[in-house]
Amino acid sequence: MKRPQPWLLLVLALGFGTAAAYLALNYIQNQTTPLLSAEAPKGQVILAMKDLPVGAIVGERDVRAVDWPGDAIPPGFLSVPDEVVGRGVITPVKLNEPLLEGKLAPRGAGGGLPTIITEGMRALSVRVDEVIAVAGFVIPGTRVDVLLTKNVGGQNITRAILQNVQILAAGQSIQTDAEGKPQAVAVITVLLSPEQAEMLTLAANDGRIQMTLRNALDTVRVVTPGARSDALLAVGRRTSRARPRVSAQAASLPRQTQTIIEVFKGGQKTLTKFNN
Repeated sequence: MKRPQPWLLLVLALGFGTAAAYLALNYIQNQTTPLLSAEAPKGQVILAMKDLPVGAIVGERDVRAVDWPGDAIPPGFLSVPDEVVGRGVITPVKLNEPLLEGKLAPRGAGGGLPTIITEGMRALSVRVDEVIAVAGFVIPGTRVDVLLTKNVGGQNITRAILQNVQILAAGQSIQTDAEGKPQAVAVITVLLSPEQAEMLTLAANDGRIQMTLRNALDTVRVVTPGARSDALLAVGRRTSRARPRVSAQAASLPRQTQTIIEVFKGGQKTLTKFNN
């Protein structure tokens, strides 16, 4: 059998190599084209140019519009500065964070405390001191239970009348302190339903209120019977050991003792008792 010429094998190898290179290049181009097009801007998003606290009114210099690449545009995004300027901030916004519809109060609602009062709720301020406000640690963003102490029938009774109440403001500050530093204030503003607002107002004028600070993640409602003045002494009596009472007649009688004699007879033991 006649062998093929070496030059012919070389030509065939070059031809197959060229075809393989062309197919590989065409495949890579087809794969990278969608990726490059996905990076093209699909719209604009409004970002904050500085930290915006709760209650702040957004100004023209507080925001900027940037191109947002790809399809992963956050829901509720705003693309025109006019859509955010003049509106109040209801949740803290950080530098370069998108301003979404859910972070801003409706247009015309203004800023400050009214913007963070949810629909159907009320903001109520009560006078406090360092003891009532847990040494100043009742600050905006924390949650408390409210206790009422009142004299009923000659004795004091304390009971939790409100639980898991949100603190809106400490004094005139509605900003949440990230470090949790205490604030010495004379007034605390809480978020309540209309019925709860009536109850707290009555309690503040009819007795003494006290706040207990709770964990922000603890939302469980606890049912307690309350504490009464007479129960404080009863607790001490219940915990003490009861001593047997001995009547005067029994105490005057002489105590009886017994003498036991063991007797061994035929490998058996018998016990004989004698009363003294």
